[in-house]
Amino acid sequence: MQFGASFPLGPGKVRLIEAIRTTGSISAAARQARMSYRRAWVLIDEVNRSFREPLVETATGGKGGGGARVTPMGEMALRRYHDLEDQVMRALDREMDAFGELLAPQETKT
Repeated sequence: MQFGASFPLGPGKVRLIEAIRTTGSISAAARQARMSYRRAWVLIDEVNRSFREPLVETATGGKGGGGARVTPMGEMALRRYHDLEDQVMRALDREMDAFGELLAPQETKT
């Protein structure tokens, strides 16, 4: 399956979205993820355009305050991303074990 010019979700975007979930704010999430506020906005916009529904919703600031929240679609995307990450790590562990069987035994030093 082709995803276009860039992968729609990766470690940096996931870290940012999870920080939004925790803080309820893009600016606070950007600080937590150690990126600029502008970079965070660009990434959230890119993510929201990549999926069928937005992963993050924002509310304009003002008297009632602004904020951001992860949508149900965002929660689903995060779950699936972490599931995929777990599957990849398990497959990598299996392959590394199989590769290790090809190596000569290590001599022990006394």
